[in-house]
Amino acid sequence: MNRDLSFSIGADVPFNRVSPKYGLKEVLASLTLLVPLFIAALVFAIIFTSEVPWLHVIWIAVLAYGIISTIIILRQARAIGYAEREDDLLVRRGIMFHRATVVPYGRLQFVDVDAGPIDRMFGLATVKLHTASAATDATIPGLPRAEADRLRDSLAGLGQANLAGL
Repeated sequence: MNRDLSFSIGADVPFNRVSPKYGLKEVLASLTLLVPLFIAALVFAIIFTSEVPWLHVIWIAVLAYGIISTIIILRQARAIGYAEREDDLLVRRGIMFHRATVVPYGRLQFVDVDAGPIDRMFGLATVKLHTASAATDATIPGLPRAEADRLRDSLAGLGQANLAGL
């Protein structure tokens, strides 16, 4: 029936996507945990294969998990987007469970731009929007630093202008 009812709020809105570098950064972060596990499973399988012949299945399972999680991470990164509309900011995310958050400019209290060491290596930043209600707080990860700064300044200005109109 209404398969995409939850996402109809932004169906006709053109969204800006996050940087493709964000997906790469998330994959590399995932691999830092997966590679040691893969190596340990492979070494364990090589050492004990003669005693337990089916042990090679473990490292194949770890490899398959790595490939599947990489595909999912890249698709999740492509699904993140935001749209600056006249009265609010619309943030969407999710490939399986879609989520759209509407942040009215008049409700913005402050806007943060965060960039950790790995984000800075990739030239990325995260914009965090804080409102009076925790339910409408939003985060936009993986923006190029210049775009994050521009968005912060734009949203802060719109927040002040709309707050004054209340």
